[in-house]
Amino acid sequence: MSKMKETTLDSFQYAVEELLVRNKSILDQMSKLQDSNARINRTISKAVTQCGCIKINASKQDYPEDIEYTKIKDFMSSHLEGKLCPNCHDLLEKDMGRHLFYLTTLCNNLDLNLYDIILKESERLRLFGKYTLR
Repeated sequence: MSKMKETTLDSFQYAVEELLVRNKSILDQMSKLQDSNARINRTISKAVTQCGCIKINASKQDYPEDIEYTKIKDFMSSHLEGKLCPNCHDLLEKDMGRHLFYLTTLCNNLDLNLYDIILKESERLRLFGKYTLR
């Protein structure tokens, strides 16, 4: 990651530490993170059911049994049709930002560095590649 990205992440983590006044308890932070995750799911659901800018067309994902592992992703679908409208896009960004905020509060409370976590996960992805099985 570039120095600017490192600085941005570190600045974000520091700002979260400075701005968090309430919800300092790890229990509050865990429940707020769970709540923010539910809000993301709700916003996506509303984009489908109320706005209609996206559609979910889900079905079983089949792929040939004799296919190479690296080719399986060519047969997988997100089940999404359409594109988020600007309003739903903005709402989802806001919800994801809130989720990042509460994830960062957990990092701060547990003395973890968000940038280091991202670097380590990136390294795992690079090392294990397709064997991460995600």
